[in-house]
Amino acid sequence: MLALVTGPVRSGKSGVALRLAARSGREVVVAVGGRPDDEEMARRIERHLVDRPANVLVMDVTPSPAWVAEVPEDVCLLVDCLGTILGQAVAELVDPAAETVSARAEHEVERLADSLVGALLARDGDTVVVANETGWGVVPPSPAGRVFRDVMGRATRQLADAADVAVLVVAGRCVDLRSLPKETEWPR
Repeated sequence: MLALVTGPVRSGKSGVALRLAARSGREVVVAVGGRPDDEEMARRIERHLVDRPANVLVMDVTPSPAWVAEVPEDVCLLVDCLGTILGQAVAELVDPAAETVSARAEHEVERLADSLVGALLARDGDTVVVANETGWGVVPPSPAGRVFRDVMGRATRQLADAADVAVLVVAGRCVDLRSLPKETEWPR
């Protein structure tokens, strides 16, 4: 079973995903990424760790998809969150001070994202992925921000297309994306 839990920042995605993973009846392993590059980010990471139940195993991961194969199939893998993991890839591959992103760096970020999504889609065990919805606001002013937004949008769409469960969490409420049409009709 593959589930996608997406939505804006602080919408309640992590709580919804953790409760969903717990309903699997399996041990839950939470894959977290990101780097505590500053004090504020370190506090955010610590808050996420404190908010999880003691019986949940936390696994620190990188953007490289190799870690997905290390998670046993008989546990429920909770990726929280894909945006932080892919953000790490952008931070490692794109110079934040650059006025443009090289085609090579953009391609490498896209390749890593595609590889990670592919590994998650190929996983036989239960998997819940938390993903940030990006691109609902202004166009990011930095090239790195635009690459991140594009990669996240594409990855989230791929996961939603393949997921058994796909929900958008807004203001703590879940909207079932699988029940919505992918196309719309011209009004008559």
